[in-house]
Amino acid sequence: MSASTATRRPIDPDLFVGGDAEAALRGARCPSCGTVTFPYQRGCPRCGEEAMTDLELPREGTLWSYTVQSFAPKSPFVCVEPFEPFGVGYVVLGDVIVESRLTVADADALRIDIPMRLTTIVNHVDEDGIEIVTFAFAPSSEEQR
Repeated sequence: MSASTATRRPIDPDLFVGGDAEAALRGARCPSCGTVTFPYQRGCPRCGEEAMTDLELPREGTLWSYTVQSFAPKSPFVCVEPFEPFGVGYVVLGDVIVESRLTVADADALRIDIPMRLTTIVNHVDEDGIEIVTFAFAPSSEEQR
C-alpha cells in the first residue's frame, strides 16, 4: 500500500516485525553477552559489542508495574484529542521489561503479574488524516472482566 493510500502507519517503521495482525515488537540481542534491548539498538549497552542481532520479542508477558497518566504530558507528546487518561506500565517479556501504554486506564482493573498481550492503538492522527499507530499491552482475554 502506498503512503498516499495508507490509512494507518506505525509511529516508527522499525518498531515492529511481522504484519499488522501478527505484529511483534523488534528488539535486539547481543551475540557476546546475551543482553536483550528494546527498542532495537545497534550496539550493546552492557558490553559495548558493536553488532546486535534482531530479535522478535514475545507478544505476551506479565505486568510488572503500572500507573495511570491523568494529564497530558508536555510537548513533544502527541495524542488523539481531546486527551484522555491512559494506563502506563512495565511489561515483562522474557529477558526484557518494556515500558508501554496500556489499553486499560482504570487502576482498579489492573494488578501486578496480570497476563498481558501485545496490541496496537492509535497514538494520533496526522495532518493528512492518517492514523499513526503505536504498541500497547492489554490484559489477556481470560483476565478481562
